[in-house]
Amino acid sequence: MLPDLTPELTFQTSRSSGPGGQNVNKVASRVEVWFSIENSALLTQEQKDLLLEKLASRLNKEGYLHLASQEDRSQLANKELVVQKLYEVLEQALHRPKPRKKTRPSKAAVQKRLQAKQKQGQKKANRRAGSADD
Repeated sequence: MLPDLTPELTFQTSRSSGPGGQNVNKVASRVEVWFSIENSALLTQEQKDLLLEKLASRLNKEGYLHLASQEDRSQLANKELVVQKLYEVLEQALHRPKPRKKTRPSKAAVQKRLQAKQKQGQKKANRRAGSADD
């Protein structure tokens, strides 16, 4: 559904606060990705409008969507994770739920429900009548 957006992504790395011991102090394994929805040449105008509407709270003032990953000790693994996250966010925002069709219960279902209610009421009425004799 979505085209390959890799050429339009901007990556930035920094030191991670995650696991890695002394490695954390030396290696920039945290990866951030920036994606401008408005400036994308690969998305249709309809997709852009829908994304801008649904992801409005996640965009910064310049209109960039920003995600980061520091789950892994490897920069490459974090880069793959953050790209995967980005695609998941975009796919979820572009998903349109199928419209609900209004339905009505059949006459038989209504009749069955009313009979069950009547039977339950009769059962309770019999209990009341039985306890009055005691």
